[in-house]
Amino acid sequence: MRVVVVGSGASGVHFAQTALARGHQVTLLDVGRERPAAPAPEAAFDELKSELDDPVRYFLGADFEAAVLPGDGGEFYGLPASQRFVLDTTSQHASRESGFHSLTSHARGGLAEAWTGGVYPLNDGELADFPFRFADLAPHYEEVARRIGIAVVDDDLARFMPLPEARQQPLALDGASARLLAAYERRRAAFHAAGCYAGRSRLAVSSAPRADRGECTYLGRCLLGCPRDALYTPSLSLRHLLTEPDFRYVPGAFVSHCQWDRARRVTGVVVARPDGGEELVAADAVALAAGALSTARIVLDSVRRASGEILVLDGLMDNQQILVPFLHLGSLGRAPEMRSYQYHQVCLGLADDDPREYVHVQLTMLKTAIVHPIIQRLPGGLVDGTRIFRLLRGALGVANVNLSDSRRGDCQATIEPRAGAPSTLVLSYRPAPGDEERTARAERRVARALGRLGCLVPPGLSHRRPKGASVHYAGLIPMGGAAAPLTAGADGESRDVGGLYFADGVTFPFLPAKNLTLTLMANAVRVARAAL
Repeated sequence: MRVVVVGSGASGVHFAQTALARGHQVTLLDVGRERPAAPAPEAAFDELKSELDDPVRYFLGADFEAAVLPGDGGEFYGLPASQRFVLDTTSQHASRESGFHSLTSHARGGLAEAWTGGVYPLNDGELADFPFRFADLAPHYEEVARRIGIAVVDDDLARFMPLPEARQQPLALDGASARLLAAYERRRAAFHAAGCYAGRSRLAVSSAPRADRGECTYLGRCLLGCPRDALYTPSLSLRHLLTEPDFRYVPGAFVSHCQWDRARRVTGVVVARPDGGEELVAADAVALAAGALSTARIVLDSVRRASGEILVLDGLMDNQQILVPFLHLGSLGRAPEMRSYQYHQVCLGLADDDPREYVHVQLTMLKTAIVHPIIQRLPGGLVDGTRIFRLLRGALGVANVNLSDSRRGDCQATIEPRAGAPSTLVLSYRPAPGDEERTARAERRVARALGRLGCLVPPGLSHRRPKGASVHYAGLIPMGGAAAPLTAGADGESRDVGGLYFADGVTFPFLPAKNLTLTLMANAVRVARAAL
């Protein structure tokens, strides 16, 4: 069978790998912007300034495009220049948005090329709206764990996220993270009484050598792109796929729409060329794995091309993220550990009577992050702010708080046709009723938990990121439920077009608070096994 996969992100590469394992010929279409080569791959972060010929260009970019200027949306983090390729787009992509601020990736590997490695399976409470349970997804979680490597330890977070059998030893903790967990252990009963549980982050990072990747040697370069490939990204799976004889990778391919026959059976996809021309890639089955937003645009443009209709898809979702800076008093006066894993190593899980209202919190100690967004918020101007930051740096951290989201009729996607180009994607999002109270309650619970850990939470510095900033997009073509147009069956197949499968988050009927990348990969494996 000729299988065409659209997109090389987390969903696409794992669908493709499964399809190949089942004996099919696979073509993966992708825009495919490549990651620049990592300079001085054996150098630690604190050695790069002296080893690179032009460290300023490497860290901030040729035109200082990686600098986060005052008033730039209130963000605490800047994307390093070496990772800017992840968000590069083409002129073929266009969007217009209201109440939503999406990010699109045309990178080889997609948005997960710049992720933080957090992998958290969903439990039955979080899967209540899905047409399957955890037991149905468990074998596919295990398959993904074997493919990517997951560093995890059994701890109090296991009540929210079952442990994979195929797991690696956890990474070494940096000192500040270790002190946070020690504070939790001392007051464990009080935390549990408040419905708060702590433990180690589940990370897609090699803690020991693998056949295809090096292990983490704590170079402190995670934010810049791991030069040892210890931090899993989808482009590593693509690298493996390129060695397979029945796999064909086509970069530079921006997919405009799908085509189908009179029996409404998919016949292929159309690639839009920059010169306005088009090329049909024939297929017996198509898996859309371009990310929920791009997949939705392809579907909407496909319907418009076939019937002239411009439809509206309901149910756009994204996690609300809140960034809460804190000062861990037990780490005051200690130097930050540059040679360590740089993203979050500690997580908090805030339980609720309704498991759908679980709140997921990742604690990141600031070590090698681009720090000028923090300094410019400190009192006294640049000079005094820099002095204060140097004194506090080893104790500074940020809690990334994630809330769940649900499908609603007033959160939508549609298109506007463009002459000679794929349509413009039009997105609109409105907060749910009671969203303000729900968000404020989560902030209060997190602040109390941080206080029990011995942290000071400065008032007025929390930042509620705009919807779309978490890039956990989902929900526009839901799976399960009653058969209806613009939905998918439990196997991920479109109920409108035979042989058209959805392998990304566009089919998720609910968006839990956890990072969904692991579930995207596991679901893509599940769909490929069911479909092929």
